[in-house]
Amino acid sequence: MSTGLLQLQDVVLGHGARSQAQHTSKSFSLNVSPRERLAILGPSGAGKSTLLHLMSLDLPPAMGSVTFKGRVSADWSVAELSHHRAVMPQNGQVAFGLEVHLVIALGRVARAQDPCVAAIVAAAAQLACVDHLLWRRCDTLSGGELARVHLARIFAQMWDVRDSLILIDEPLAALDLGLQVRILQSLDTFAAERHHAVVAVLHDVNHALKAFDRLVLVKEGRLFADVPSNDQAVLLFERLYGLRLESLRTADRSLVVLPASTRCQCP
Repeated sequence: MSTGLLQLQDVVLGHGARSQAQHTSKSFSLNVSPRERLAILGPSGAGKSTLLHLMSLDLPPAMGSVTFKGRVSADWSVAELSHHRAVMPQNGQVAFGLEVHLVIALGRVARAQDPCVAAIVAAAAQLACVDHLLWRRCDTLSGGELARVHLARIFAQMWDVRDSLILIDEPLAALDLGLQVRILQSLDTFAAERHHAVVAVLHDVNHALKAFDRLVLVKEGRLFADVPSNDQAVLLFERLYGLRLESLRTADRSLVVLPASTRCQCP
């Protein structure tokens, strides 16, 4: 296997002995390279979040191995890992009504000495478009606001490290179109400046095509396809989602995919 930032070797999307016995035929291998942008796509319940948990080293593999920066998952302590990868889960509820600035600062807790924490929290909040919410309680926020707070926490965690890994689960799900574009731009700029790789679970195929280098498609607990983010993905999308699709190129040559029209053509 070629070297990379993250390697999954002969893993399955499940855990425990029963999973190993039932899903050996579903095993697959996957690499993430430094600085890569990888989007995970698939129908609801296909195993996207489970794959992200495996890639984050939060979920021990039922079979196979996960290697990050040349070390297997069991060799990483939680504290040490927090300096090299950051995870934004799909469900980001916050207990006790903590204020936003405190939640963002949680991204820095593994650092014994952190004299710049206040400045980093403020800068991370601005990048995630929540600087106006710093003194609000998290239990008063909308779903989209809370998602951006957790993204700011990720930015704070990875602010002063390089060549690491960011994993995020549906970061755009509760955002309006303008914020979706701004957050994708912020994420890309942040990662590019620090040479981080980014892995994101997405539902919008057009965001994936525009902002990511590579697409990992998951269906029914299996790796369905692993393809570049270009035209060859369109036919695979049709098989993945069971839809007939149309594609076009915009003025800037970006690829856009839409469901084919099924509207009745009245005389």
